[in-house]
Amino acid sequence: MQPTGRKMSISAAQGWGQRFALALADLGETMHLWRLVLALSFMDIKLRYRGSLLGPFWLTLSTAVMIGAIGFLYAGLFHQDVGQYLPYLSISLIFWGFLSTLTGEGGTSFTAAEGMIRAQRMPLSLHAARVVMRNLFVLAHNLVVIVVVFTIFHVVPSKAVFSVVPALALWLVDGMAVCLLLGVFGARFRDIPPIIASIVQIAFYVTPVIWSPTMILHRHIGRVLVEWNPFYALLEILRGPLLGLPLEPEAWAMALGYSALLLLLSALTFTRARARIAYWI
Repeated sequence: MQPTGRKMSISAAQGWGQRFALALADLGETMHLWRLVLALSFMDIKLRYRGSLLGPFWLTLSTAVMIGAIGFLYAGLFHQDVGQYLPYLSISLIFWGFLSTLTGEGGTSFTAAEGMIRAQRMPLSLHAARVVMRNLFVLAHNLVVIVVVFTIFHVVPSKAVFSVVPALALWLVDGMAVCLLLGVFGARFRDIPPIIASIVQIAFYVTPVIWSPTMILHRHIGRVLVEWNPFYALLEILRGPLLGLPLEPEAWAMALGYSALLLLLSALTFTRARARIAYWI
């Protein structure tokens, strides 16, 4: 018998539709708080280089020294012209540094913000956006090296340079998806960040970063390391036009395909686990 004068309401657990709506609302709130994202990202950089004379430009200086040190060496080992190899190496290493750092820090995007998540209500995606924006600031500092190298060797971008803007936008969207995806797994399984670091280190050697795809075109393994490599596609849509090469529709098709898969996995994972992240950390 039900007690008179009282009503009991029992609701089922949230379905995928409700969870997806909440995840979208979380992302929308982060976009609304974009000024806070910028402020937190800038604060992260200031705290990281507090007391330093050059600040984040120490990373720029070390990158420039590394490019100059190994550029001439590998140009000789690979029998490449220095005037062509150094611009290729500089742009490849700097953009790869952005990708690898973003991937590594993405795995700790939620665990690193444990205090803020427990202290006050904030959209969880804000912490992923904070990681992306922080690394974008560092990339902006390192672009100085590319400008100097391109000026020295008189590198002129191709007419397809207009594609750099949508390519960079795709990188930011993918970076957000990576931070959300790896951040969830990193919060649930603390072994994920070191595993990701090992995978990224291996990917560095099998991706055309310090070596050019033209070096292995005559080998069968070249198709695996180039055509089936998502890192290559993402690098090439930015690197090619800046180096004066024409637009490559195949690279764009691969980049968009891999990005769509990444966004799908990230959306499903974040939608499914968003409500549990605060308990995992």
